[in-house]
Amino acid sequence: MNMLAFSLFLGIVIMTLFITYFASKRTKTTSDFYTADSSLTGFQNGLAIAGDYMSAASFLGIAGMIALSGFDGFFYSIGFLVAYLVVLYIVAEPLRNLGKYTMADMIAARFNNSKVRGVAALNTISISIFYMIAQLVGAGGLIHLLLGIDYVYSVLIVGTLMTIYVVFGGMTATSWVQIVKAVLLMIGTFIISVIVFAKFDFSIAKMFSEMQTATPLGESFLNPGNKFTNPLDTISLNLALVLGTAGLPHILIRFFTVKDAITARKSVVYATWIIGAFYVMTVFLGFGAAAFVGYDNIVAANAAGNMAAPLLAEAIGGDFLFAFVSAVAFATILAVVAGLVLSAASAFAHDFYSHILRRGEATEKEQVVAARWASIGVAVLSILLALFAQNMNVAFLVALAFAVAASANLPILVLTIFWRKFNTAGAVTGMLTGLFSSLFLVAISPNVWSPEGAAILTGEPLFSLSNPGIVSIPLGFLGAYIGTIVSSKKEDAKKFDEILVKANTGMK
Repeated sequence: MNMLAFSLFLGIVIMTLFITYFASKRTKTTSDFYTADSSLTGFQNGLAIAGDYMSAASFLGIAGMIALSGFDGFFYSIGFLVAYLVVLYIVAEPLRNLGKYTMADMIAARFNNSKVRGVAALNTISISIFYMIAQLVGAGGLIHLLLGIDYVYSVLIVGTLMTIYVVFGGMTATSWVQIVKAVLLMIGTFIISVIVFAKFDFSIAKMFSEMQTATPLGESFLNPGNKFTNPLDTISLNLALVLGTAGLPHILIRFFTVKDAITARKSVVYATWIIGAFYVMTVFLGFGAAAFVGYDNIVAANAAGNMAAPLLAEAIGGDFLFAFVSAVAFATILAVVAGLVLSAASAFAHDFYSHILRRGEATEKEQVVAARWASIGVAVLSILLALFAQNMNVAFLVALAFAVAASANLPILVLTIFWRKFNTAGAVTGMLTGLFSSLFLVAISPNVWSPEGAAILTGEPLFSLSNPGIVSIPLGFLGAYIGTIVSSKKEDAKKFDEILVKANTGMK
């Protein structure tokens, strides 16, 4: 066991538990639990969004993907960053103006129907669990590498901690854990990037030149086509990445933690700058790992490449940098999974329990209790699923979650704001079509089926693309359109006008 790493891990755990303890004293009402009473500033929320978004997929998965696949790995960095333009210009302001606690609140502002709210809650819970699996896989591999703890126990440790943050501290604790994590991650990534760049004499040209001979891929390392040999797969991946963020529940609920839509928009701008700087540095992480750790060593530590960044830190900075970066990666995972658990628990308690089961008559205390029990249930389910995905790249797993979010949530959010004829039947049909088509296509894809036994099951995949976005996203929009046209129910045009004004101005 690396005692230095263990000490830093322990320090981060103690610090985050202190944050949770103080946050728990302020978490009394449903508004406190779900949105930190909308008390964050634009800059604080921007940092928290960045902390929520720069996940294990970003730090561990992308570094490994670039190191092993070269240019193709950088698709993830580009897609994750460009996605924030969609959030900024389409989603952030209307969501904050129309919603209160969850994504379903925004849709229910136009369609006050229990079916719409129930399906929106189902989408939120499904996407959150899908995304959480990737984080727990990264956590299991990281703790196993550093401390020698078995993968199963590693996942259980992280699962327990994330549950504690949410159950006791709610959104306040989650937000501040994310802010602290974002600062630590940027510091760690910047230090590694500078050291790597120095080894190439601070010359971009020299770095790219030397990378042509540094890996088994040779000159093709700098060219596309190493991982994504099918052009349709590349397009599908990028569609999912660019459009998926605007449908991610744990990102969307962050806009309710500020006082108004203007502050929400400011927080997106801050987050975009922070995230942009980080994704530029993933090039140095990936290139550095390929050059100074080596393909064989990366694969030996984890077949999917998830440990490339910590191994790079050890190779260029010794035990201390290795321990620091690994501890930061651990904090990264804790912050993201806490946000995911909270989004799923909020959907269950606020949308399903309070509005559907109790028909809006649940007290604040009952809602908070329900949310806390839901947090435990979501955590347990995610841990069980993560145990079967140990050898999958975390960036790849997250890309699948993005595809589900882009297919199930984005069409409904966009059409709710911009299509006058859109109705309740269209909303329900669109959400269910997007959700089940994306999940079904993933279930019959090469991610699950492989003739050589390299995936979860052995056999021929029925769907050839690794990411379903190019098919499932249009199906989500098509389902919403057909559901609206076929339905005999017509929505009140005045209601649309009211929503349009409120979405853009915040006027009640």
